[in-house]
Amino acid sequence: AVAGVVACRRMRRPADIMGRTALVTGGSRGLGLLIARELGRCGARVLITGRDGAALDAAVTDLRGEGIDAFGLAGDLSRKSDVAALSARVYGEYGGVDILVNNAGVIRVGPAAAMSEDDFALAVDTMFWGPLRLTRSLLPGLRERGGYIVNITSIGGRISVPHLLPYSCAKFAEVAFSRGLDAETAKSGVHVTTVVPGLMRTGSHVGAEFAGDPRSEYAWFATAASLPLLSMDAERAARTIVSAALRGRRHLVLTPAARAAVVADGVSPGFVQVALRVTARLMPHRESGAARTGGQAKTGTGALLDTLTRLNDRAARRFNQVPGERGRGAAGEE
Repeated sequence: AVAGVVACRRMRRPADIMGRTALVTGGSRGLGLLIARELGRCGARVLITGRDGAALDAAVTDLRGEGIDAFGLAGDLSRKSDVAALSARVYGEYGGVDILVNNAGVIRVGPAAAMSEDDFALAVDTMFWGPLRLTRSLLPGLRERGGYIVNITSIGGRISVPHLLPYSCAKFAEVAFSRGLDAETAKSGVHVTTVVPGLMRTGSHVGAEFAGDPRSEYAWFATAASLPLLSMDAERAARTIVSAALRGRRHLVLTPAARAAVVADGVSPGFVQVALRVTARLMPHRESGAARTGGQAKTGTGALLDTLTRLNDRAARRFNQVPGERGRGAAGEE
């Protein structure tokens, strides 16, 4: 019976969003940009947010180049005042939204001892308080319109990953908010989808920050996020997310590795914890050192790592992660 219900839901036709308005936070690059593109291709007017004005302008140019009705709204969702200003603009200039995609995030990689309290605060402000405040502000309009809320969480919100503790703490909170909100709004006509992605080739390794031993932290993170067997093509991920949300799916786990990890943790959390402890012992252990972005940490890592991360490096250029290189990247690039 359960299998039949699942099959029927997956066969359901996506909702028609032609002429409706979607807001995608963190939509100036990476997965957010690709989700905005998919929503635009479905006929929606797309509003994207971002902290970097140049990247935001480049993303809007890229989307409009495809004939998508796109607008950029600058702001930092970790700031309560920026969220309030964003909400006011959305209502005042666009009359509210039909689809809200909470995607904005920050990543800082390194051992817990190399993380400050500010690192945890920034992660929680960006990936929990920001989505919470924005959702609460826009929820009355979404109820009236029978709208959609899509929360992009992470496998790090189901299993706390070593050397990603601030990120995982924030994502655990976001998963709890998303799933609880879905339960409480089920009768209101609002569709809430909790997306739990595994590793994806979005090019985010370029802008992520690495603490402790930046070069070594960058090496494992960038490699894991690039390998085809562990990571997922970001464009396929965006298509899957948009299709699932518009079909009314409530929970979506992306990548076979992430699904296996969730099942394993449900069956035997003790076994998963042993695996995490072993993994942590194999990771770099330096607890101090100036943090660097991925672009900085990559310097001098060698040809082998360049080969292992080639797919994700291409994604970074294509998906607006590299300053000065727009959207799809150079003409003809795969």
